[in-house]
Amino acid sequence: MARVIGICNQKGGVGKTTTAVNLAAYIALQGKRVLLVDFDPQANASSALGYDPRSGEANVYHGILNQAEPWELVRPSSLYNFHYIPAAPHLAGALVELVNIPKREGLLRRFLNHLRHGYEYIFIDMPPSLSLLTVNGLVASDEVLIPVQAEYYSLEGLGQLLETINLIRSNLGHNLEVAGALLTMYDGREQLNREVARDLRAHFPHPVFETEIPRSIALAEAPSFSRPVVLHRPDSAGAEAYHRLALEIINQSRAKSQNMSGGNFNV
Repeated sequence: MARVIGICNQKGGVGKTTTAVNLAAYIALQGKRVLLVDFDPQANASSALGYDPRSGEANVYHGILNQAEPWELVRPSSLYNFHYIPAAPHLAGALVELVNIPKREGLLRRFLNHLRHGYEYIFIDMPPSLSLLTVNGLVASDEVLIPVQAEYYSLEGLGQLLETINLIRSNLGHNLEVAGALLTMYDGREQLNREVARDLRAHFPHPVFETEIPRSIALAEAPSFSRPVVLHRPDSAGAEAYHRLALEIINQSRAKSQNMSGGNFNV
């Protein structure tokens, strides 16, 4: 059954969608079956994979409201083993429609339960806000990966997100874990970036990935070609960083499996 990882930060512009698309792509290249669920009304992950959000085709919005079968919404990307479910701007309207639905926090989780056995990894790209959509994404996830831009404002926002995660654990009874924080837009030549990285590694109460994602023109260009960076500039520093991150995630999975086999891993 899939390991479901939500990619979340309530602050926009931290590389959340870039991480979702390129991490999923590189894990698929390791021979793993991967599904990326775009759950952001901006639908940037969908556009980055070649989907036109204005097409009017069924998307994740129709799935969570039981207006389409889950497998009908799955689309292939340009990489083998890498599928995605697109979003569209009208997903924002779900915020109003969900208000009166019982157990509305679990709609996305119930939708993904139909798909979990078909994949080894499911990534959820969440909106840059703490809304009911974000809560749905967190409840649907087993773990959350938090992209953190290498600046102090990003560090200040982490506390609010961690508080939300704790509320979901206590109020909704969902044992959501933190897979780790990921430093993005990192430039080791800049003193401020180095200080932020040092503070994050020293004080963040959860894992911090060894990989640091650099600022990269190739990462910024790739979505305009509707492809992950591995199909645009695989030799770029940004591509190499996401390759390393994919290996870290896979190694995490192996460690979890070993712990579960030994009876020491709590689920």
